[in-house]
Amino acid sequence: MSPGFVHLHVHSEYALTDSIIRIPDKPEYGDPATAPRPNLISHARRLGLPALALTDDSNLFALIKFYKAALANGIKPIVGCDIWLRHDGHSEARRLTLLCQDHAGYLNLSRLISRAWREGQHGGRAIIEETWLAGASDGLIALAGHASALAQSALADHADSALLQRLRQRFPERLYLELTRCGRAHEEDWIAAALALGARHDLPLLASNDARFLEREDFEAHEARVCIQQGRVLADPKRPREYSPEQYLKSTRDMRALFADLPEALDNSVELAKRCNLELHFGTYHLPAFPTPPGVTLEQHIRASSSTGLTQRLARHGTAGAHSEADYHARLHTELDVIVRMGFAGYFLIVADFINWAKRNDIPVGPGRGSGAGSVVAWALGITDLDPLQFGLLFERFLNPERVSMPDFDVDFCMDRRDEVIDYVARTYGRDQVSQIITYGTMAAKAVVRDAGRVLGHGYGFVDSIAKLIPNALGISLADALGESDEAAKRPDLVSAELVQRSRDEDEVRELLELARKLEDLVRNAGKHAGGVVIAPGPLTDYSPLYAEQGGGGPGHAVRQGRRRGRGPGQVRFSRPAHADHHRLDGEGHQYAPRRDASVSRQAGCR
Repeated sequence: MSPGFVHLHVHSEYALTDSIIRIPDKPEYGDPATAPRPNLISHARRLGLPALALTDDSNLFALIKFYKAALANGIKPIVGCDIWLRHDGHSEARRLTLLCQDHAGYLNLSRLISRAWREGQHGGRAIIEETWLAGASDGLIALAGHASALAQSALADHADSALLQRLRQRFPERLYLELTRCGRAHEEDWIAAALALGARHDLPLLASNDARFLEREDFEAHEARVCIQQGRVLADPKRPREYSPEQYLKSTRDMRALFADLPEALDNSVELAKRCNLELHFGTYHLPAFPTPPGVTLEQHIRASSSTGLTQRLARHGTAGAHSEADYHARLHTELDVIVRMGFAGYFLIVADFINWAKRNDIPVGPGRGSGAGSVVAWALGITDLDPLQFGLLFERFLNPERVSMPDFDVDFCMDRRDEVIDYVARTYGRDQVSQIITYGTMAAKAVVRDAGRVLGHGYGFVDSIAKLIPNALGISLADALGESDEAAKRPDLVSAELVQRSRDEDEVRELLELARKLEDLVRNAGKHAGGVVIAPGPLTDYSPLYAEQGGGGPGHAVRQGRRRGRGPGQVRFSRPAHADHHRLDGEGHQYAPRRDASVSRQAGCR
């Protein structure tokens, strides 16, 4: 890593409140030439940055997207987050930035922020008590900036306080004094205090820019996002001004000019980046252990159970068409060979167990949907209720040894009793090993126009009239509605001629749409997926941090990562949609209306 500077304090759109820096949906979008719009990785590549940290507020939502995109584009990813740390149980929580030095640090950070969301939520913040750091700070590097409790202590002339000593004990040789020059209150005072503090206690200084957007001209859009989150308008003279136009992702040259008087603080950013060497591995599935009778292997158990189940199915329903019982058993054995060889016997048994538990407890269960309905083993075990041979369904569409991927059963449960099934799974495998999946809401075209209009101070009637000009089409973008996208060229029905005309003729409309387009599709909030459940072979925090909605806990917490299909390193997803009239959320958190051809009515017996 060449001498220069490394950004070690950056928020992205997944901070949810105070950043408009996008994370690319695909690693290839980190290339400036192919990125649909500028994002963190494409901008870092353009600046020639060798490494980069992502430190969103109390979460690792963007971890996998960021990590993969950075590596694919020749940038060293550094994982961390900003936390809210309370030092005595009564004082106000203050900021501290934590970076993962290694896997031990990742595990500790995962456990700390998971605990904060489950036990420490106050006023919408996930607060970590300082006492929790005992035994949970190994592998973590701490950055104390101007908003930290350490800075407040130093500025109050208590630089030799017990707080400093405790932080040094928690982070031996891993505590840095973070310096920023963004034009915010008390920054220069903190720099002066930090210089004295660092000299007195041999603490290293670290230059940072606390980035929230990519370019200086993005500041207004950033402030609009903050106002949307706070329910304020941009022109409100009383709204807090916590950010400055200087908090953009500056080049190495800009940072070295800004801190020309403190070159060691710049050099320390590079040295710190060298210390952070977290390696994450993907593509390996770790199934929870399914309990089998003593002396019986998973293979023996699934073969015996499915053979018995198929015999019972055929005794009740007979064979379909010209198929003989021998055809069914031959298909069963072929499927079992594939399932066992690919290591998914436990997966089938786990799914069969909770589905059959639901049936025994009179909880309505759907007959099965998707490619999983093509499995005779699934039919024999009671996972599905459709005869694959009768309907000519292929097992290879569900599980194919030439295309190794985790199978995924889509199972419908009665919406009103779905939580009973989740509770059974949590009791069976351990509440610390079972979680629902997180989903993300984004700023869609109509909604972002309304939000942008509100923060600009326009009246409801005016904003509503503009939003209603956007056609009601699934997944439509503002570029589509304005006729400026490739999709619009193929589908003229997406284009609103009146919106195009008004954007040309009216300055207020043009200004509103320009702001809305800068915010469109940013991640806005996090919630609980309607269906997916993850079961891990051990505590979930060993794989991924957890998130809990306000007042949430137990099996209601959500896995903290944003990949499509809800899988992170080592996690197995079990789909269990609630069967009722509801909106569907895809794996990236976009909301869709129910399909016209989908059966979403309440099942008989579901009260």
